Amino acid sequence: MAEVVTKGVGKVERTADRAEVQASFETVGSTRNEAVERLTARIAAVEPALERPGVEVRSRQLNVHDNWDGKRRSGSRAVQNYVLRVDDLAELDGLLGALVTAEPTWLNGPAWQLKEDVEAVREAQREAVRDARRRAEGYAEALGVRLGPLLRLTDGDAEGWAVESSHRIRVAAAYGGSPGVPPQMDQLGLEAQQITVTVRCTASWTLLD
Repeated sequence: MAEVVTKGVGKVERTADRAEVQASFETVGSTRNEAVERLTARIAAVEPALERPGVEVRSRQLNVHDNWDGKRRSGSRAVQNYVLRVDDLAELDGLLGALVTAEPTWLNGPAWQLKEDVEAVREAQREAVRDARRRAEGYAEALGVRLGPLLRLTDGDAEGWAVESSHRIRVAAAYGGSPGVPPQMDQLGLEAQQITVTVRCTASWTLLD
């Protein structure tokens, strides 16, 4: 019994409804204790901004280490890294503005995400199967035969998210504007982007005379 094997790809787009932001605050001191004390004072102004509704602190990570100039110890450094999840995108501009005002050493985001992808994956699966069948029908027509029943269906590459286009803010070291005055983040065009969910499959079909 002759058969044909085809691959199918299904892609669907959804508008992101979640964002992830990463920020880092860094201080130095002559000793580790001094570096940590300065860091504690610095992030005291940051923590209230993280209590906004729809904002979740996914992780806080502290790193304290000595600085070295060749073989000579040259003070200490303390770093606190944050990973933040924003489920209420109406809070995003305000959160970014508060973080920038707090003068982070490093700020990156937003990375756009979907809260739930089940419905999008199901639709992409249906499209992948339809694509595989269209390809099989084309081969059957080219051979002058009829396409028979499906024999096997194999899941292909794991489905994944891809942001087709993205605007992110990346901030490091120095800032413009007046100190302590929140910047106008809404002017940066950080609107939620389109997420593409992709599913691939491989299908085997019988060929009928």
